[in-house]
Amino acid sequence: MNSLIDWATYRARMIITFVIMSIGAGTFAYLGLPKEGSPDIDIPVVFVSVPFVGISAQDSEKLLVKPMETRLKELDGIKRMTGIAAENYGALVLEFEFDWDKDATIANIRDKMSKVEAEFPTGADKYTVNEINFSQFPILVVSLSGELPERTLLQAAKNLQTEVESLPEVLEVGLAGHRDEMLEVIIDPLRLESYNVTAGELINVVTNNNKLIAAGNVETDSGAFSVKIPSSFNEAQDVYNLPVKVNGDSIVTLGELANIKLTFEDLRGTARFNGEKTVALQIIQRKGSNIIDTVEVVKAKVLAARNKWPIELKQSVSVNFAMDLSKEVEGMVGQLESSVLTAIALVMIVVLASLGMRSALLVGFAIPTSFLLCFALLAIMGISISNMVMFGLILAVGMLVDGAIVVVEYADKRIQASVGPMKAYGDAAKRMFWPIVSSTATTLCAFLPMLFWPGVPGEFMGMLPVTLIFVLSASLIVALIYLPVVGGVAGRLSRLFEARASKLRERNVLLRLLVICIGASSLYLGLMQLINPNYLFQNPTNGQNMQSFLIIASTILIGSSFISIGVGSIKPLRIKKRVDSEYRRTLFGRFIHLLTGNPVMPIISIGSVAATIAIIFTLFSQSGKGVEFFVETDPERAIAYIQARGNLSVYEKDNIMKEAEQLIIGVEGVNSVFAFAGDGGLDQFNPSGPPGDTIGQIQIELTAWDKRNVGLKGKDILVTLQDRLNTIPGIRSEIREQEMGPGSSKPVHLRIKGNDFDALTKSANTVREKFENTKGLIKIEDNLPEPGIDWQIDVDVEKAGRYGADVVTVGAMVQLVTGGLLLDTMRVDSSDEEIDIRVRLPKADRLLSTIDTLKVRTASGLIPLSNFISRTPVKKLAQINRVNGERYFDVKADVETNLDNELGALITPTERIAFLNEWLTKEVPLESGVSFEWTGDDEEQAESQEFLQSAFMAALGLMFVILLAQFNSFYNSVLVLLAVILSTTGVLVGMMVMDQNFSVIMTGTGIVALAGIVVNNNIVLIDTYQEYSNYMPKLEAIVRTAEDRIRPVLLTTITTMAGLTPMMYGLSLDFFNGGYTVDSPTALWWKQLATAVVFGLGIATVLTLIFTPSMLALREWVSRGSYGIYSIFRINIIRDARGRTLKEDFALRRAAKNKKESEIVWAFDDE
Repeated sequence: MNSLIDWATYRARMIITFVIMSIGAGTFAYLGLPKEGSPDIDIPVVFVSVPFVGISAQDSEKLLVKPMETRLKELDGIKRMTGIAAENYGALVLEFEFDWDKDATIANIRDKMSKVEAEFPTGADKYTVNEINFSQFPILVVSLSGELPERTLLQAAKNLQTEVESLPEVLEVGLAGHRDEMLEVIIDPLRLESYNVTAGELINVVTNNNKLIAAGNVETDSGAFSVKIPSSFNEAQDVYNLPVKVNGDSIVTLGELANIKLTFEDLRGTARFNGEKTVALQIIQRKGSNIIDTVEVVKAKVLAARNKWPIELKQSVSVNFAMDLSKEVEGMVGQLESSVLTAIALVMIVVLASLGMRSALLVGFAIPTSFLLCFALLAIMGISISNMVMFGLILAVGMLVDGAIVVVEYADKRIQASVGPMKAYGDAAKRMFWPIVSSTATTLCAFLPMLFWPGVPGEFMGMLPVTLIFVLSASLIVALIYLPVVGGVAGRLSRLFEARASKLRERNVLLRLLVICIGASSLYLGLMQLINPNYLFQNPTNGQNMQSFLIIASTILIGSSFISIGVGSIKPLRIKKRVDSEYRRTLFGRFIHLLTGNPVMPIISIGSVAATIAIIFTLFSQSGKGVEFFVETDPERAIAYIQARGNLSVYEKDNIMKEAEQLIIGVEGVNSVFAFAGDGGLDQFNPSGPPGDTIGQIQIELTAWDKRNVGLKGKDILVTLQDRLNTIPGIRSEIREQEMGPGSSKPVHLRIKGNDFDALTKSANTVREKFENTKGLIKIEDNLPEPGIDWQIDVDVEKAGRYGADVVTVGAMVQLVTGGLLLDTMRVDSSDEEIDIRVRLPKADRLLSTIDTLKVRTASGLIPLSNFISRTPVKKLAQINRVNGERYFDVKADVETNLDNELGALITPTERIAFLNEWLTKEVPLESGVSFEWTGDDEEQAESQEFLQSAFMAALGLMFVILLAQFNSFYNSVLVLLAVILSTTGVLVGMMVMDQNFSVIMTGTGIVALAGIVVNNNIVLIDTYQEYSNYMPKLEAIVRTAEDRIRPVLLTTITTMAGLTPMMYGLSLDFFNGGYTVDSPTALWWKQLATAVVFGLGIATVLTLIFTPSMLALREWVSRGSYGIYSIFRINIIRDARGRTLKEDFALRRAAKNKKESEIVWAFDDE
């Protein structure tokens, strides 16, 4: 590898060109990469649905869901199949492994559904197959509200929908809070009877006249022509004029027997925005587009379209923007950018204080260059910038300078030994090549297994290891290729600047200060434009972006040059010093000599470290706050579910929702409120779903955290809202925070399975009762059938057959009383979509008792339905849930914090699950044939814990192979890896000091990451020890190694800690607008991971500087036989050691003092 470095240093101009190209490519890549909040996760879940209006849950299970299960269970890679048999539809949720071939899988699903479709009963609509993706949820909601006719508001919303969907950045615009249009045919039973017309005959008239009939082709000698008979309906009048009965010249039309009007479907739900009736447009961005730019374009489009409205419409309709994800993403990106700059600043301060200005600038050069190379790689891979990518950069700030620090520190020593800059940096890169490669490789080994993290947590966290692998690989190129050349060129420039400074020193002091001021101003201008692209140009164009880049480059170069020359001209000249030829131990060297200079101290040191580790582990087990799956952040959105039981009408539900809504509107900290009664609601990713007895939901957007009063937290606002909702009598309510990260809503989630419905119901009630009597469990819910009544119509098939009737005829008659019988569809000018034609009875006749009076034509004349049907009230069963072919019920609960259990230990979700699991296995309270499983967070947590343990062991194995290849020593390789135990000890200390829970995702990731970071210190120490031990006694080599490597070890450790310490405290400096923020929602995500790395690395480094020299000395003393079976019992071990080492050291020192050496004095020329 020496030839590669020599090749680079001999071609400095080409390498400098590569550096400039890398910076430019990375800059343009960062500006062009899409920005998003959470990573865009492609969830391997497919939703297959079959609508069937009027079907019951039991029939849906038997006729729709079970046939689909039989066919689709044969699919390859299927992990879980959840069935939903409900009124009006049947559905399957198919969950696959994450390594699925999406296109092939969906094609197979469609193929199998085409076959099973033939088994569905007549009346089932066409099935739909939809995939679930995080990017297909709304990024913005546009609300149109006002007190004006429903059709006017809907038409305005549809016009806006068309305008916004024309934008290339927008994939789809959905509508919420509206009703579809329909053509309603209201028949009068008495009038039908007077004309001797049955409802069935009237239905046939409409159906047979709304068809497009292709009558064939006519061919003649003069040509060929197609013949068609258009008979589809275009407007309501076409239906009105249909002839129903003809008697001679008299024609009875449908309009004479029925009242026909264009109206809306029955009200199934209501929608309001901040208390006003509303229709909401939900904007879904196209995958790969920039969310911030997309929202800006959509808002501009909406406002431009609104300006074209008539003045009356503008005054009546209020247009509001809510649920704006771009603000959160913009804030997140800004926060993380500030955190990156804060970390860079702290790292630079540490390096500047330790190595000086020139070395600090060279180390600082490695940070942005590595970042920009990383952005270029991300752009090549098509990866957008998300919170995971940005935090990966923060985590890497302290690590990527490790190689640069080692190279610069070694080159600095070579320059002090009168070696030229280019040769000094080349020698440093060659000497430190393998230690840097090994340390970087071991760090990468820690993150490499994380690429294979399974499930949603793995997809969510996947960009973190990818970013770190990219940026650390880039740092390797910078430290070993770019830095030697840049350092050599900088050294030459430094000599040139020193010559110019010497000449400037002869001039007036005011001129020297003027040069410094010009340089400082130029540097300030360049840095401000670099930090804030709008500093010189407001909303810069592409041409101005190029000007901005040139200004940044030129002003920073000019400013740095002027400052270097100016400062050099005013700083005092160095005083010539004699060079003392005698070696003197440093204070740290004496401390290490104390630990290693006799056979007893290594044992004491190692024992002390081991005891410290044991004490910390014991303290943590007694005082730990427990385990959590993900992290808790301050919420910015929430959903309030309003629950009530009974057969409530939509109007009763709406009245309850109005009361609840008024209690929320106007509360401090609440920005906007969407209230939905009955069916409906905004599309938001909510894997847990609402409670079963929910009658409506209120979707709450809180005021942005930085716009609230100081100290007002989102959780406090939600507590206030919950207290206000609890004052409504007769209902229950539950407010759920917006779910962040891969977790589900409630951590304690038990699933009970079985095919015996009665036994399953009894077991679920038993479990529910146990949950309610278990300390610490709150917000308990289940999906048991809600109490209520359904009416069952039984048809006496035999009697009906005698009259020439059947079940289909009865079903059609019953629909006249309920939602209306669907005759056909038609297109009208007022709608872009097909609308239904439904026939029904007048509102006053839509009663169950009316069914008895409806008549069907038979051979004996018109016969009432009551002759062969009966009505029976039955228990309501709206939905049947199935998983992998079995019925199931879920019982879920949240856990109250800061409570102790029956034994005095802290209550956590994991502890409560263990308690309930013991009850289930020992007492066996479930009925025969009923099984159970823990799912939700517990399932994901167990999977993630298992993976992280495997990843940890895999990382250690990979690191061991690399270390063995470098050191060719089992002892040294194992010694390096022992630092991992020390780092885990530091993590536990950090959790106790910062009073944090152990997060499986974040803290676990921190421990795995530390495994690759902490070994770097041991690699540097042992590599230097092996070199020194070749030409000096091994015990002396240990001391000399500790003395020489203490500075780079502490520097690499402190830089990494400094980069993450602000994040550990939730602190971020605002470089763009000034000021600082503490505990922003973005910062709360990373506190536990940052704490793990800071404390783990810091404590591991301190212990390593004691433990590693002691272990190296222990091996040497063992090899000398100092721990032989007879020597152990001899008191003179220390005396022997002193005779062997101390006397020799003292003798050598006396001899060196008495020996006359030539005196070397450095002469500094003025030239």
